[in-house]
Amino acid sequence: MSWFESFILGLVQGLTEFLPISSSAHLRLTAAFAGWSDPGPAFTAITQIGTEAAVIIYFRKDIARIISAWARSLVNKQLRSDHDAKMGWLVIVGSIPIGVLGLTLQDAIDGPFRDLRLIATTLIVLGVVLAIADRLAARDETGGRHRAVKHRKDLNALTTKDGLLFGICQAMALVPGVSRSGATISGGLFLGYTREAAARYSFLLAIPAVLASGAFELKDASEGHVSWGPTIFATIIAFIVGYAVIAWFMKFISTKSFMPFVYYRVLLGLVIFALVGSDALSPHAGESGD
Repeated sequence: MSWFESFILGLVQGLTEFLPISSSAHLRLTAAFAGWSDPGPAFTAITQIGTEAAVIIYFRKDIARIISAWARSLVNKQLRSDHDAKMGWLVIVGSIPIGVLGLTLQDAIDGPFRDLRLIATTLIVLGVVLAIADRLAARDETGGRHRAVKHRKDLNALTTKDGLLFGICQAMALVPGVSRSGATISGGLFLGYTREAAARYSFLLAIPAVLASGAFELKDASEGHVSWGPTIFATIIAFIVGYAVIAWFMKFISTKSFMPFVYYRVLLGLVIFALVGSDALSPHAGESGD
């Protein structure tokens, strides 16, 4: 991988990680369209450490408060009813599905899941799911003509069951094209949470999963499967760009609809199908031996 490739891929990672459009799909597609080799799941997982570092810094006060309350609740039973202490447990519970499935589906993640036809399908299908969830949230927030506005839940209402369901939605993002934020935010909207609450928990929930995945994939870098220099450079770029995107996205979702992302997902999926169907692009473009 050249330094220019790592710069572009780091930029793509930072721009797309927190938007509901799938960063792993865009890394795969960028390489395929440019005629580069597929950066692979190891490169993706390691560069995601950069974007998760941006999450940790952006939400540093929340994270410090949650960790402190959770740790103290281990020895002080009275603190176990504290919201922040509960959030610590809920992040752990919500991380279980992706941990189990990530290990179980490792071979599929490294191979069949990176087929461009599957990516196109998940882009479109999850785009439709996001559209339905967004319309449902908008209806509840504005109310009907003769109907009172429904109250949508904040994170104070988060339960163990909902945390696990959020986690299952996050695990769907193991398939490129699904989008971690898109799946978890959609799940949160269907569960009745506000856009801001769903996004905030989505970002917090991603921290242990992404850091664990990045640490697990570091072995490939140490074995020479990933170029250290370009990968570290891409990770730094992803961190800088990712931090700016988080700040923008948290403001955007408080007042705006997700429909622009829906249109983009569906259009991109259709373009991929058209290119593959016309043999202008191989569904395995950039893969080893292609």
